[in-house]
Amino acid sequence: MSFFLISVDQARPDVMELASTHRAWAGEHSPPEDVHAVEAEALTDPKMTLVTARTTEGELLGMGALRALDGEHVEVKSMHVRSSARGKGVGGALLTELVKMAQQRGYRRVSLETGTMEAFVSARSLYSSRGFAVCDPFGDYTASPSSVFMTLQLD
Repeated sequence: MSFFLISVDQARPDVMELASTHRAWAGEHSPPEDVHAVEAEALTDPKMTLVTARTTEGELLGMGALRALDGEHVEVKSMHVRSSARGKGVGGALLTELVKMAQQRGYRRVSLETGTMEAFVSARSLYSSRGFAVCDPFGDYTASPSSVFMTLQLD
């Protein structure tokens, strides 16, 4: 599958639709109190930087965002790949680009929250394979049996 990555205007309708799909998917697989996927409208926050993966024809395959927590720490938010594009390297490419962006902007740490349920096995595997390690809750998160927190220290 051929695709490319691009930083985008978060207001594009297909991006907003995919963000809504991501939140709905998270709601299907997580207890309501532990759905930490952002609302689509939150992607317009200036603290967010969004990257999408598209086919050469422009079809949206996946997305991921960085949210600044402070001057040294960012969080990966809204990582989602359409089911039709899973297993084809899209998620890995998005994560690589987000980490690269964090490094270029001088951040020293990239963290994320994901679920502990079976539906999140692939996500946890991807993050672990890229050097993310389990950590304590960060930012406004609190410990939960439905959440795992992971972090990557940058050089």
